[in-house]
Amino acid sequence: MIQPIAQAYIGDISPEGEEEKWMGYFNAAFFTGFGFGPLMGGVLTDHFGMNVSFSTMGGLNLLAFLIVAISLPEIRQREIADSPHPSFKEMSNSGMVKGLFSFQLVFSLVRGTFATFLPIFAGIYIGLSPTFIGVLVAVNILLMALLQVYGGNIADRFNRRALVTISSLANAASLALIPLGGNFWQLLGICALGGISGAMATPATSALSIEEGRRFGMGSTMAILAMAFSIGMAVGPLMGGVIADFVDINSVFYFGAGMGLIGTGLFIWFAR
Repeated sequence: MIQPIAQAYIGDISPEGEEEKWMGYFNAAFFTGFGFGPLMGGVLTDHFGMNVSFSTMGGLNLLAFLIVAISLPEIRQREIADSPHPSFKEMSNSGMVKGLFSFQLVFSLVRGTFATFLPIFAGIYIGLSPTFIGVLVAVNILLMALLQVYGGNIADRFNRRALVTISSLANAASLALIPLGGNFWQLLGICALGGISGAMATPATSALSIEEGRRFGMGSTMAILAMAFSIGMAVGPLMGGVIADFVDINSVFYFGAGMGLIGTGLFIWFAR
């Protein structure tokens, strides 16, 4: 429930024509936390044990709750009243909504595959420590976070559909390159490529989502896209686990890259 509500909140308060800018700030904050988590968890696990990592995570969640409860202002009623009445039937007829749904589903499937199996590959097959594995995941996500604002500026100047297409192809390529990484530095470069490509795609898709949200209802639109993201994050590791058991771990990354290509094709078809 948290992600669609937060995105809808940002969408409602974003001025017309500045959607990329404010969603870029929001995504930067989101991915910064998402990126520091694995790095912090790896260091804490190496020095203090796994229990301390989970205890720290619980404490940070409590801190986030307190910040929201104390500091987050209410949106004025007139802004809520101006929102269109949500119609899921109309949304299902929108090519852009279907394109964004397809992209979010496959993008999150790729992200879930990466986040689950890169640590396994790096730890078992390359022999990296939890700290170095945390660095790999953190670099990928922190680059995505730090470049969000720049990605938003680029999305203001260039065709958003083209940005999504090019970036998602680069992201799929980065996943396919992981089995070729034989050491920490090679994997670091591959993770950096994935982070940069994700930073270019996310602001453009966020801005397109806000545009559709103003047509169909911000909360409903963001909820549909968040559902696609959650499905992908759940299905990716599950299907990857089956492939790893019956084939090998390299095939998991090739599977994720192939799904990325399919998602790109669906986005191009629906959003044309």
